[in-house]
Amino acid sequence: MKNFAVSAALWYLAIVSCECTSAHAQINYNQIALQRWYPASSQTTFPAGTYPYGIVFDGANMWVAAYGSHTITKIRASDGALLSTLAISGDPYYLAFDGAYIWAPLGRYNTVAKIRAKDASIVATYPVGNYALGVVFDGTNIWVTNGYDNTVMKLRTSDGAILATVAVGGFPNYLAFDGANIWVSSTNGNSVSKIRATDGAVLSTFPEGGPAGLAFDGHNIWVAHRYGTTVTERQASDGAVLGTFSCPSLPYGIVFDGQNIWVGSAGADVVSKFSVPDGKLLGTFPTQSGPIGLAFDGANIWVTNQNSGTVSKM
Repeated sequence: MKNFAVSAALWYLAIVSCECTSAHAQINYNQIALQRWYPASSQTTFPAGTYPYGIVFDGANMWVAAYGSHTITKIRASDGALLSTLAISGDPYYLAFDGAYIWAPLGRYNTVAKIRAKDASIVATYPVGNYALGVVFDGTNIWVTNGYDNTVMKLRTSDGAILATVAVGGFPNYLAFDGANIWVSSTNGNSVSKIRATDGAVLSTFPEGGPAGLAFDGHNIWVAHRYGTTVTERQASDGAVLGTFSCPSLPYGIVFDGQNIWVGSAGADVVSKFSVPDGKLLGTFPTQSGPIGLAFDGANIWVTNQNSGTVSKM
């Protein structure tokens, strides 16, 4: 019976594929093995502290920063089991993983914490600029945004030494790495900056209304507009705008799953799925209140729900 069901699903998808070729439909054949043959939302929700914000995947576990409770939670991705809750002296917002350590900027405490992933212990805390927020790993070094200094700092992972300080637009927060360059969204400066990772040179600054989340899809950079109802796709090579696409209100967090772009809209309590590269809206899925941070674990999208104190797996 099970073999018959799989065969029937394959037969059905083959027909749909033939019928929809002219419409350029995208079919993810991995969904057959997962028995997800249509875009339904199957959600599980777990507690994650007070005002959970940033989230990152370490290859096995999800890490969630909750600035309201001053905690960082480690959750097993496979089943959502709570593995540890780390109390931290600071306001953790965003997180990054460097292959061995979790890095957490601590907001108004003007520091960044380095946390050993295997046992969730703090191994060091390094001084950075005023109001540390965003963070990204470039394969060698860690980059941190300083919201009140309007700067981005490049830190050596081994000892936290500051290798460069780069001036950008007003209130920089989100960061993304495209394999060669760091992208920074400056929300109050209404701009996105492209910085060469090797030497910190600002290559370009592009106008962008109220930018927040950034994601790289392997070719292009996607930008969420936190005060609006759109996301923009820019060509990573030269910043040219390839498209601007409508989405529910107050899009904030954004992530690429290897095939599609996902955007959390804090004003509508939904997560939207867009195809790459044409920006077609493939689905909008409800989540709990205040979706902010998004991460992909290789199979599922995880969303921090700031107002609900939870994280959803969908």
